[in-house]
Amino acid sequence: MGAALTLARALGVNALIAAELLPEIEAVMVRKLNEQMAERSTTMTPI
Repeated sequence: MGAALTLARALGVNALIAAELLPEIEAVMVRKLNEQMAERSTTMTPI
């Protein structure tokens, strides 16, 4: 979370707002990453 707050600060985003939104943003990121990994695993052919 420290890196995310540092990035928010660098972008001029209020730290309290960033801390409030980070859990939801993280959940979306994890969900999308899992979707991408699932797509790639189904398209890969075993050796």
